[in-house]
Amino acid sequence: MSTHSEISATPLAGGVPCDRPDAAAYHRRWLLIDEDGNWIADADLLRAIRVDVRFGHLVLKAEGMLRLDFPLEVIEDDDSVFMSATVGAGTVQVVDEGEVAATWMGKLLGRPARLVKLYPADQAVDWPA
Repeated sequence: MSTHSEISATPLAGGVPCDRPDAAAYHRRWLLIDEDGNWIADADLLRAIRVDVRFGHLVLKAEGMLRLDFPLEVIEDDDSVFMSATVGAGTVQVVDEGEVAATWMGKLLGRPARLVKLYPADQAVDWPA
């Protein structure tokens, strides 16, 4: 447990905060989108996902599910993984984290969902309140 409780970041936008100091660099870097490409911001759904940043990976856990690990820093060179997503009234560029993540999220949430990462990470996002 961290002694720095003031350090809190939410690597999964709308999800549960992570209090690791190195998580701050990945605040709102990943998000879930529905089959229409809209951000899933339902806190009740997202609360089931425990998020951590460890050993260079985003780690996702949920009760009854296998753990998922994603490298934090990946140079994207496959154009097929790039797409657009809708956050509020705006559009952002994202990278799809793949079918394993989509299957995991769909099973956990009980509806189709894809895990995507903002790319580039520093793009401006107008997150709804």
